[in-house]
Amino acid sequence: MEAMLYQKEEAKTVRCGLCHHRCRIRPGKRGRCHVRENRDGRLVSLVYDRIISRNIDPIEKKPMFHMAPGSLSYSIATVGCNLRCRFCQNADIAQMPTDREGLIMGNHATPEEIVEDACRNGCRSIAYTYTEPTVYFELAYATARLAAAAGLLNVFVTNGFMTPEAIDRIAPFLDGANVDLKAYSDRFYREYCSAALEPVRQSLQHMKAAGIFVEITTLLIPGCNDDRNELKRMAAFIANDLGRETPWHLSRFHPTYRMTDRPPTPLRSLMEARAIGLAAGLRYVYTGNVPGDEGGNTYCYSCGEGLVERFGFSISANRIKNGRCLHCGTPIDGIEMG
Repeated sequence: MEAMLYQKEEAKTVRCGLCHHRCRIRPGKRGRCHVRENRDGRLVSLVYDRIISRNIDPIEKKPMFHMAPGSLSYSIATVGCNLRCRFCQNADIAQMPTDREGLIMGNHATPEEIVEDACRNGCRSIAYTYTEPTVYFELAYATARLAAAAGLLNVFVTNGFMTPEAIDRIAPFLDGANVDLKAYSDRFYREYCSAALEPVRQSLQHMKAAGIFVEITTLLIPGCNDDRNELKRMAAFIANDLGRETPWHLSRFHPTYRMTDRPPTPLRSLMEARAIGLAAGLRYVYTGNVPGDEGGNTYCYSCGEGLVERFGFSISANRIKNGRCLHCGTPIDGIEMG
């Protein structure tokens, strides 16, 4: 499958335009994601129809708490990623081509089959998740167009390192995105992710301007990105540049992949970070990866009434009607909230 968003250069070299690495790829070579290859001056996707993971998940698992709460999301992924996060939670598939000499695995699936299966199983949305959807953009784009035509919602779970061109191309069909804002330090991005902070900031602003409903997730790693002053700057950016209506998910870290030298995030750190978000004026701040914690509940930012009660990924109560708090009538931000 010929790739989207690339330019041909001299000597059959190509320049990929999907993410901010903007890889310059010589004939016979692949980009940093290891799933896009230059074949005689033509960039091709090696994963267009190679699904490595396909599940029916609660939308809350993405996590998207403000898009059709309690609904099911048909979740897909291919192998590959354009970042090299040392704490990758899905490294077995996201880093497969990088760690295993270019290996690409997956089962054949067409966009038509994906949308048909999602509808057949009563899903309200399709989520492009588990790995980075930017690297399988051609599949995501084709599927999202069909899904939108079928009345389904589309959501990206992404690291946000894509180019403005990629956002503009997918925006007409993309309803929501959960973006990993991994830290508010360029040093962190360079040292732990082989990336940079500013492109992610720009992508978030671009998505909001394009009308995509954005939720943000930050995996809080002890001693790496949990400095109070850094969290205050991050919260201020979310509140002031993206809007106070932007939900912020603070997730507990557990040692994994190439970062096993850090302990799990103390619960105290999660609570302090949540307080920082609320103090910055954010309406919805959640804590995650904490069994039995009530940090996943949605409260009315006006009257304080509990609106959506969650236990894990399940919803036990939803007191939102016609998009408003049943108690005081305040509009609650999101898509199909109730």
